[in-house]
Amino acid sequence: MLLHSVRAVRVRFAPSPTGPLHLGGIRTALYNYLFAKKHGGTFILRIEDTDRKRFVDNSESYILETLKWCHIEPDEGVGYGGPYSPYYQSKRGEIYRMYINQLLKKGYAYYAFDTGQDIEKKRKEYNHHGLTFSYNFRIRMELNNSLTMTKEQLHDKLRSCSYVIRFKIEPGEKLKMHDVIHGDIIVNTDHLDDKILLKSNGIATYHLANTIDDYLMKITHVIRGEEWLPSMSLHVLLYRALGWSPPIFAHLPLILKNNGKGKISKRNTNSLNFPIYPIQWEIPKEKIIIPGYRELGYFPEAFVNMLSLLGWNPGVKREIFSLQELINLFSLEKINKSGVYFDIKKANWFNKKYLNKKKEEIFSFLFEEIKTRSILCKKDYLWKVIHLTMDRIHFIHEIWEHSFYFFIPPSSYDTNFLNKICHENTIFKLEKAKILLFHTNKFTYTNLKFVFQKTKNQHIMQLFRLALVGALKGVDLFIIFEMLGKKESIQRIEKLINKIKKKI
Repeated sequence: MLLHSVRAVRVRFAPSPTGPLHLGGIRTALYNYLFAKKHGGTFILRIEDTDRKRFVDNSESYILETLKWCHIEPDEGVGYGGPYSPYYQSKRGEIYRMYINQLLKKGYAYYAFDTGQDIEKKRKEYNHHGLTFSYNFRIRMELNNSLTMTKEQLHDKLRSCSYVIRFKIEPGEKLKMHDVIHGDIIVNTDHLDDKILLKSNGIATYHLANTIDDYLMKITHVIRGEEWLPSMSLHVLLYRALGWSPPIFAHLPLILKNNGKGKISKRNTNSLNFPIYPIQWEIPKEKIIIPGYRELGYFPEAFVNMLSLLGWNPGVKREIFSLQELINLFSLEKINKSGVYFDIKKANWFNKKYLNKKKEEIFSFLFEEIKTRSILCKKDYLWKVIHLTMDRIHFIHEIWEHSFYFFIPPSSYDTNFLNKICHENTIFKLEKAKILLFHTNKFTYTNLKFVFQKTKNQHIMQLFRLALVGALKGVDLFIIFEMLGKKESIQRIEKLINKIKKKI
């Protein structure tokens, strides 16, 4: 891939403050970060807030907190300062005005006075004839704009009417462009419309602001989502009109829902069976909290590792990488062109892999769990429980669910199985087995297994498990016996016997 030989690599993440970041947005930030660090460059955070109608409180703080949690903090920009401030588009209006005046003066842009009603009327006329309306070279000379006016008429209009400023697309050109991921792209300018650059409220659109900011902030590579690929031609033409060389573009593939029905987006949060936000989002004024990966127990390292491989192939067989290893391996050329499917099971797999390195944190969590229940326990016992059960969990908070029976007797029993065994014969079997346990001198794994294997009674093993755990789950039954000891084991069996007696 071509790198700017003279200028140092500078990339930017430019989210809009219209709500929380989802998986696609944070992946864009991650890829920009990895690319910058790989090439000793600068990662910039810029807030694209030209659309004030869609502004959502707390969005900016959410963005900053998310980047910090993922350990991909910017080198420059909002919250970090830098030589190209302000890093908010809403505060750069005078800069945009200066350049749009240049475009007007050179004939690359024009004033348009069409009202929303005018445009809608034209659209309906076209629809009536089975056509699609587009404000372009074919129709602009029939509409209410400065291209159809004398200087005097324009002067009067500017004083009395609101207007937008549109970019003037010249037809008849096959515009050749290159994207690092998608390769060579050719667009016929006949198919482009005259996009609005300045809205009627005097605020620049994303297209104008984005292009000017990228140039002035010396951005060398624009790494963004595939949804912006159709806008690439306009941005390239804007660069050319302003006499600038465009940056290198790389448009990232979409992250798709695993059922194949479209891309992941904030609009379909409720219909998904997995989280799409890195950290929790509180909907302003509604007091509704949507949990993110952080709150659900995912480690930031696991989340970032998982996210990095959603569309990028490092070219090696392993999948677990530290952030520094991701930086060392990362390249835009190894990003897939086609969309990538998200699988929550794979995300859980990543978290489990990182869980193996978090034994001390698991110990602390389990220690607090037993402490709140006033349970006394030796450290060696606690560590043994962790080693026996941690292969059954994906998250730290799951450890109690899978190990409680080593500390407290079950408070309830598997209802379905309990109903099946509620009869006198079960009580007889348990009483007989209880006596056998009582007379077993060496209450060890090896000896207990030897004693009860001679009975060859699978049913009694299930009854034991129900008594000790409360359900037909858990680690090796004879390990549980040995860990609990003879007294506690017999007491739990007696408790189950009494429960059955009450139900009969």
